Amino acid sequence: MEVVLVGLLVAAIAGLVLVGVIAVRSSQRSGSDSEEIDRQMHQLMASQQALVGKIDAVAQQQVVSSKALNDTVHQSHQQLTKELNDRLHAVESSMGENLSDSAQATAKSLGELSQRLETIDKAQRNITDLSEQVVTLQHVLDDKHARGAFGEVQLNDIVVDALPPSAYDFQVVLSNARRADCVIKLPNPPGPIVIDAKFPLTAYMSMLSAESSDDRRRFAKQLGIDTKKHIKDIAERYIIPGETSDSALMFIPSEAVYAELHAHHPDVVEMSHRLKVYLVSPTTMMATLTTVRAVLRDVRMREQASLIQVEIGVMLKDVDRLMDRVRKLETHFDQADRDIKDIRISANKISSRGTKIEELELDQPTAAPSLGVAEPFDFEE
Repeated sequence: MEVVLVGLLVAAIAGLVLVGVIAVRSSQRSGSDSEEIDRQMHQLMASQQALVGKIDAVAQQQVVSSKALNDTVHQSHQQLTKELNDRLHAVESSMGENLSDSAQATAKSLGELSQRLETIDKAQRNITDLSEQVVTLQHVLDDKHARGAFGEVQLNDIVVDALPPSAYDFQVVLSNARRADCVIKLPNPPGPIVIDAKFPLTAYMSMLSAESSDDRRRFAKQLGIDTKKHIKDIAERYIIPGETSDSALMFIPSEAVYAELHAHHPDVVEMSHRLKVYLVSPTTMMATLTTVRAVLRDVRMREQASLIQVEIGVMLKDVDRLMDRVRKLETHFDQADRDIKDIRISANKISSRGTKIEELELDQPTAAPSLGVAEPFDFEE
């Protein structure tokens, strides 16, 4: 609209300029044409006034359109602002909820992560403590006396788990003043069996860590020598005729050492059989004690056999006495049955005589018939 208005103004100005030009030229022409020129000027003026009126109308319309446009733009701006505010509020609310949920989820995840980290730290501390304990155990097993104590404790646990308390004793002093680690109390034969714990670990560990085959053979030989010495000591100290069994057990608290001796030292095993000092590991020790428990149970049953026989004899006497009483009771029952039969016979006789008396005709004038002498009731029949 502004472009149209500008065009009209330019046209009006051009018309005025044209009128001026015509006026100037008319002054230069002859008088014969003045009337024609005046007529054209009047027409031109009329056209100019009409043009001015149109321009005013267009200007007014432009003002109205501009106002309506401004109102429309203002309303659109307000509506757009409101929609933007609503959307921003919705976005802020959604972002706030999302941020709150995200914060809660993050806090929960951080809490779980903290717990897991605490668990990992605890496990790490346990692993560290276990490593220190393993190192300490290795140092403990380096000492001969500590190894002996370790073997005695393991022997104690196995025996306590396998046998009743009355079947064993620990740290028993024998008649030769030797102290046995454990004595299994079996009846004669075979008699009490001594178990002594030995742990020939030094030569075995040296054999495993040997870097050359020569060193390995040397330490393996030393393992056999140490074990043979233990076997000989047990045979001399813990096999006492008349006091213990003619055999003993050497407890080796390591399955690896036990397997090494049986796999690669047949001379050691042969010597143990010859001296009746049998090698046992934790596994074979449990199997041996299971057999001992069965033997103890059988011995206990044999010890109780005489008592059982006495009790059975008393029970048989009670049975005989019961049978006598049953026979007497049966006799009483027979006599009661006979008495009941006799009572039933007497009752039938009484009933029959009563019926006969009831059938007599007592109202006849003739002499009463002779009833004869009444027989007394015989309740004994």
